[in-house]
Amino acid sequence: MAAAAADRSRDCVDPNSGFCRKTKIFQSLRPPTPLPPADEPLSLAHYATSLLRTSPTVTDLSSASFVIDAATGEVLTYAAFLRQTRSLSLALKRLYPSLSPNDVAFILCPASVHTPVLYFALMTLGVAVSPSNPLSSESELAHQIQLTKPKIAFATSQTAPKLPSPLHFPTILIDSPQFLSLLTESTIPPAAEPSALGPSQSDTAAILYSSGTTGKVKGVRLSHRNMIALTSGFYHNRHQHDPAQPDPHPVALMTVPLFHVFGFFMLVKAIAIGETLVLMQRFDFEGMLRAVEKYRVTYMPVSPPLIVAMVKLDLTNKYDLSSLSVLGCGGAPLGKDVAEKFKEKFPNVDIIQGYGLTESGGGGTRMMDAEEMKNYGSAGRISENLEAKVVDPETGEALGPGQRGELWLRGPVIMKGYIGNDQATAETLDAEGWLKTGDLGYINSQGYLYIVDRLKELIKYKAYQVPPAELEALLQSNPKIADAAVIPSSVVCLCCRYPDDDAGQIPMAFIVRKPGSHLTEAEVMDFVAKQVAPYKKIRRVAFVNSIPKSPAGKILRRELVQLAVSGPASKL
Repeated sequence: MAAAAADRSRDCVDPNSGFCRKTKIFQSLRPPTPLPPADEPLSLAHYATSLLRTSPTVTDLSSASFVIDAATGEVLTYAAFLRQTRSLSLALKRLYPSLSPNDVAFILCPASVHTPVLYFALMTLGVAVSPSNPLSSESELAHQIQLTKPKIAFATSQTAPKLPSPLHFPTILIDSPQFLSLLTESTIPPAAEPSALGPSQSDTAAILYSSGTTGKVKGVRLSHRNMIALTSGFYHNRHQHDPAQPDPHPVALMTVPLFHVFGFFMLVKAIAIGETLVLMQRFDFEGMLRAVEKYRVTYMPVSPPLIVAMVKLDLTNKYDLSSLSVLGCGGAPLGKDVAEKFKEKFPNVDIIQGYGLTESGGGGTRMMDAEEMKNYGSAGRISENLEAKVVDPETGEALGPGQRGELWLRGPVIMKGYIGNDQATAETLDAEGWLKTGDLGYINSQGYLYIVDRLKELIKYKAYQVPPAELEALLQSNPKIADAAVIPSSVVCLCCRYPDDDAGQIPMAFIVRKPGSHLTEAEVMDFVAKQVAPYKKIRRVAFVNSIPKSPAGKILRRELVQLAVSGPASKL
C-alpha cells in the first residue's frame, strides 16, 4: 500500500522542476542517499571517521595531512587526529565523569590544529559543541552562555578573560601544557573505552549561533542525525556529480571560521572525504592569496563580497592561483554580472553556488555539475533527501514554479529548534516539520532556486517591495565601487525632522569607494536610476570605509540602520 501511494505521488511530479501539482511541494531531483537507521546509536564523529577509513582519497592515514595551520605551518596528519581525538575523549571522561549526552561545551578558541580534535572528542562523548566567535563582546558571550547553560568551557589564555565571571563550570585552556598532555593520554586499554556509538542520533551534536544580522543571535540545536544526513549527501555524490572534488588530493582553504555553520560542516565533510584543510587564524585577503599559492589550494568556500574583491583587486596577479579549481559560494545571492566578470578573469575556476541556513545545517540547495553552473544567479537545485515549498507570505498558499514567496524546507537536516527560545522555535518550525526560512525567492521550471532577499529585509516603499540584494548587486557592478549595502531608511519630514510614516521607507545605500575614486552621491543615484524602475531608485547615500559583515560575509544591516539613525540627516 505504501509503495503504491509513493508511486502515485511520483506520478504528479514534474521531472524538470520537481514540483508536485497535487501536494504543491517541490521534490529534490537528486537521487536519495543512504542514511543509517534512525534508532541506531551513532555519533556524528563516529560516522564521519568511519567514512574516512573507506574513502579512496586517503590511502595512508599516517602520512596524509589533515590540517595545516597557515600561520604557523604546523601540520596534523589524519593518524594523529584520530589518535588525539581518542586520547582527549578518554581523558575528559576520566576528569569529568558527569559529562553526559546533550550536555553543552562552550568553546571560545581561534582556529588551530587542536580545534577539530576538540570538536570530535566532545561529540564522541555525546557532548554538544557550542563554538562562539572569539571576537564576540562580553555581553554577546554572556547572552550565549545564558542560552546554552554549558557544563564545561574551552578557551585560550587570550580569550578566557572575556568569559563572564563568575563561571559555575570548569574552563580548560587549550594552549596550556595541561591540555596538550590530554592529547597523548592513551594509557586506558581499548577494552575499557566507552562505546564510540554512544549517543543517540537525535541528541544534540552542536549548538551554532545564527548570524544575528537583524537582531540578537539565537542558538541553533543541530542533532547528530541532522549532520549525518548532510554529510551522507556530499559523501555519496562527490564522485559522480560534484565538481568540487576534481583533484584526487583536494586541498581546501578555510576562509570561513569553524564556529560558523559553513565552516563547521566543511570540517566534517573534509574528514569524511579525506581532504586537507588549510586553516587561517585570522582572515585577510592577501594572506588568502599567499596560502592558495603556498599550499596549492584547489577549493575555497567564499561569500559574494570575496568574489567581488577577487574581480576588482589587482593583487590576484601577484600570486600563482593556478591550483584553484572551485569556489563554493554561499551566504548571499551572487549577481550574474559579478559571476560573469569572475569567469572572464579566472576561466579555469568554477563557482558552485549553494544555499543553506544555520537552521538547516548549512544545507539546502547547491549546484553539482558544469551544466548547472551555467545558471548564474541561482543557488542550485534542492539537495538530496530534502523537499521545499514556496509560500505566499500573506495568504499562506503554496505556490508553483516561477512564483515568488517564502521558501520552506523539510527533511532530515532541519534543526531540532532554538535552545532557550521556544517561541522562536514555534514561529520557525511548523507542526509538519517545515522550516520557514524567512527568505524570499522562487524555483523556476527547471528546479533552480533563486533567492530574492530576506523577507524581513525587504524595503517597503509606498505600495512596493524593494529587495536590497538586487540593488547591491547592481552597485557592486560599478567599477568605482569597492563594496555596497542597501537598507531601508525612514523618510524624514524636512520641516519637523521626524519620520514621515505616510511616505514609508526609501532605499539607502552605504558605499565603499574604490581607492582613487571620487564618486559622488549624485553619481550613485544616477547610476542606479538608469537601470531600475522608479520605485527602486536609491534616494539616500552615505560613504563609509567598510561594510560591517558577519564572519560568513553577510551584511550586518542592524549596524547600518543604527548608523543611519544616529548620523547626520542627508538631503533627500
